[in-house]
Order: sequence, then C-alpha cells, then structure tokens
Amino acid sequence: MCLGIPAKIIKISEGFATVDIGGIEREVSTILLEDEPLIDEYVLVHVGFAISKLSEVDAEETLKFLKEFSDEIY
Repeated sequence: MCLGIPAKIIKISEGFATVDIGGIEREVSTILLEDEPLIDEYVLVHVGFAISKLSEVDAEETLKFLKEFSDEIY
C-alpha cells in the first residue's frame, strides 16, 4: 500500500513541477504523468513523483480526510 498526497501545481519547469502541499513547497518529477501538467492543477504526489492528476474537489476531499485522520491520531 502507498500513500499519495494531493498537491497543487504552482510552477512548472521541464520535467518538474513545484507543488504546494498545505503551505509547504516541494519540487516533484512529472515524468510519470500522461499529459503535461498545468499551473493550478492538482496532482497526487508519491515519493517525489506526481503520479496522476486529480480534480480540485477530489484533492480537497482527500486533504480534509487526511487532516481529520491525523487530528484523531495526534
């Protein structure tokens, strides 16, 4: 099982994107995406790779779930 985190693309360069994950910026590889990513799109990030695109609604629902889950643990 793996855990992918939704992230919003804020900058794109060849083969990489800078994404925002809860206010933290990270650079991730986009080589696994079928289509070229666009700024303001959401991607699912796993170990430094954007592995798929997802809708803003799905991203926000997933982030909400992860926050609620982590609040229960900690």
